[in-house]
Amino acid sequence: MPAPAARPLALLSNDDGYRSPGIQAMRQGLLDAGFDVVTIAPETEQSASSHSLSLNRPMRLRSVEPGVFALDGTPADCVYVALHAGTRVLARAPDVVVSGINHGMNLGQDAFYSGTIAAAREGALRGVPAVAASAHPSLDLDPVAAATAKVAWEARALRRSRGPLLSLNFPPAWNGQMRAARLGTRFYEEIVDFRRDPRGREYLWVGGPVVRHEPDPGSDTDAYDEAVASITPLLLDLTNLAELDTVAKIAGREGDPKA
Repeated sequence: MPAPAARPLALLSNDDGYRSPGIQAMRQGLLDAGFDVVTIAPETEQSASSHSLSLNRPMRLRSVEPGVFALDGTPADCVYVALHAGTRVLARAPDVVVSGINHGMNLGQDAFYSGTIAAAREGALRGVPAVAASAHPSLDLDPVAAATAKVAWEARALRRSRGPLLSLNFPPAWNGQMRAARLGTRFYEEIVDFRRDPRGREYLWVGGPVVRHEPDPGSDTDAYDEAVASITPLLLDLTNLAELDTVAKIAGREGDPKA
């Protein structure tokens, strides 16, 4: 284990809130792996908040205990505040951002909605290596935290101007193995359920409880089916390079007054 002065610093967040069992296990896992840790996480659960920032309302930051902060904002807010608030949260720049352990999976297109991944992405966008960890609720969190901390340790060496951003998913009955995988596809029950409250006013819920996926070799969903943890490198540049020539032709036609 490195000497105290040489310990790298992990900035830890999540979308389940600062009191969640997952973030507490992850904090201990990082400490055991040789990191110093500063935690900043939402006051309350912010699942599926994606990468939203609270630009149109004030927020409150409070110190829960030494090295642990709670913010009444989104996961992305938490990492943004930590990185840009001078020494109010961080005494020095973090070596890695870790988000999790999320209560539940973030497979396939969940990456677009996940607050857990968004917290990590906010760090990666600022050039800090970032790791997001999600686990099936049935798992013992300590081995998941230990495995994630090992990945975070390795990720420090991959630092670049943006990223990397790594998403880990630990399936039920995890067999202890991990492999690289691309994003798969999940099929959700997509509904809008309208109801009325006791006063007769209408309200609604979106989304249903049913989700499935089909065999897809090389995907994180296939790893899930095989009880293997997946590690997926995610892009920060959303440009579809394969379509650039097509849209260049469209732009040329639109810009041609004779067209």
